[in-house]
Amino acid sequence: MSHYQTPLADVEFLLNQVLQAPQRLAALPAFQDTDAALMHQVLDEAGKFVNDHIAPLNQEGDRVGARFKDGRVTLPPGFKSAYQAFWQAGWASLSTAIEDGGQGLPAVLDSVLYEWLSAANHGWTMAPGLLHGAYECIKHHASEALQAQFLSKVGTGEWLATMCLTEPQAGSDLGLARTKATPVAGDTRDGEFWLNGTKIFISGGEHDLSDNIVHLVLARLPEAPPGPKGLSLFLVPKFYADGRRSAVHCDRIEEKMGIHGSPTCVMRFEDAQGWLVGEAGKGLHAMFVMMNAARLHVALQGVGLLDAAWQKADAYARERRQMRAPQAAGVQSGSADFIIEHPAIQRILDTQRAWIDGGRVLAYETGLALDEAKHHPDPARRESAQRWCALITPILKSACTEQGFKGASECLQVLGGHGYVREWGLEQHVRDARIAMIYEGTNEIQAIDLLMRKVLGDGGTALQALLDELSAPLRAAHSEEARVLRLFEQLRGVTQAALAVQGRADGAIRLNWIAGDYLRLAALALLAWAWSRIDAAVAVADAQRWQAPSQALRHWVLPEADMRASMIHAHFETRWLSA
Repeated sequence: MSHYQTPLADVEFLLNQVLQAPQRLAALPAFQDTDAALMHQVLDEAGKFVNDHIAPLNQEGDRVGARFKDGRVTLPPGFKSAYQAFWQAGWASLSTAIEDGGQGLPAVLDSVLYEWLSAANHGWTMAPGLLHGAYECIKHHASEALQAQFLSKVGTGEWLATMCLTEPQAGSDLGLARTKATPVAGDTRDGEFWLNGTKIFISGGEHDLSDNIVHLVLARLPEAPPGPKGLSLFLVPKFYADGRRSAVHCDRIEEKMGIHGSPTCVMRFEDAQGWLVGEAGKGLHAMFVMMNAARLHVALQGVGLLDAAWQKADAYARERRQMRAPQAAGVQSGSADFIIEHPAIQRILDTQRAWIDGGRVLAYETGLALDEAKHHPDPARRESAQRWCALITPILKSACTEQGFKGASECLQVLGGHGYVREWGLEQHVRDARIAMIYEGTNEIQAIDLLMRKVLGDGGTALQALLDELSAPLRAAHSEEARVLRLFEQLRGVTQAALAVQGRADGAIRLNWIAGDYLRLAALALLAWAWSRIDAAVAVADAQRWQAPSQALRHWVLPEADMRASMIHAHFETRWLSA
């Protein structure tokens, strides 16, 4: 089947008509010249690059995969030349500051680019996927000496970067990490250390794409307290300025279910020379700059991979003839119809498109919020944007990746047996999408973070403020907006019930049981809000493209909200779990 094609027209409609991105960016001094024409030029060229250079490598990259031999990793044919073209053309530095060698464009354009890249070739995109977070981490926390040596190299993408957190005994619980950092000169103030330990699941820990790799490593100083507060962050390059190779070794790469083109490495640090980034004992604080950026990109992976699967399923359904579709009384059809005419197939395709379009609105709104939180002249607007990002990021990461996997599986169903065989390319999307539910904080951790920290941590104040802000422009006279307001009230009610449970002796365990249901309910409410924005824009535009997924949202997606709310309330009202 044909390669993924970037949906420029759909994306521009959502950015320009639904989210009013050009007008909002014009209010930010840093982006006053970023108008709709410039955004179109950037996205048009980005789409051409993705379509021509990245998408054609996808299936071959999956078949060949990354290769490991004698401590070195070679990526599939075409990957290296594509990456060199990518960073040299400035795509890796789209939102990097101009003074650091970048283009200084809005983060929302970077969000679109990485959605498209992930959809076109998830395995290849893993390589540059951590660049922006690593750049921000170095920029905000590294010393001037480290910035002078590494910032522009990472910011432009000339050198790739890794995030070395996980250890064999320390997965999501980073406080169990045992990698040691010993001062070279016996004095931590010198800032230079020997690192010793093993890290696993390191994406791009070793490869042949770039001349150097910058490892950002969590490790424990001598006499550091146990747990997460004892962790510090260090920078260890593959090569030093004098040409020496560091004592960082790739022991093997994992054999994985998907993303075969991305090497997932076991990395051994053996007296590897590195430097402290930020303050001692505050490694997680510095690393979270990188992790939060990565979580938005992972959400976009879910959206992109679902769109890639949808494109294949839709194309197949429009050319495959099977038995006659059911017809209204008195309507005749041929002996066989295209399967797109069958209601069961329409339901699958329209439902996935409802998630794709709504997910895009929420992800692009988050990209705009990142720009506003950083650059808006009004402190109140910056605070509002920060609140959006804090609350929405775990919801997006979890909901979009879950739907990316489950929706891709639904799209495979459209192809029947052909979907299960490799030549059609859809089974690869299912395999590739599964990892996004796990890395950068599993979806279960995202749900607990949302409910226990982001919502209940301040007594629900931030969530209430967000819902008030989103509700203000809505008018209940319109049925779509009334539906959104009802879902918001449902979310408020569940939140109040959770606050009441929080004070019980068994409150924590009860809340952890339903954290996933709470996140899903919040995601559905926000999806409804996103589609209310789309429907309002479509009212003055061409409605044909958007009508079917809008109806699918109402019929097949949003009814789940009642079920989730009922499950939560029923759980709070029973006593059997408190024993």
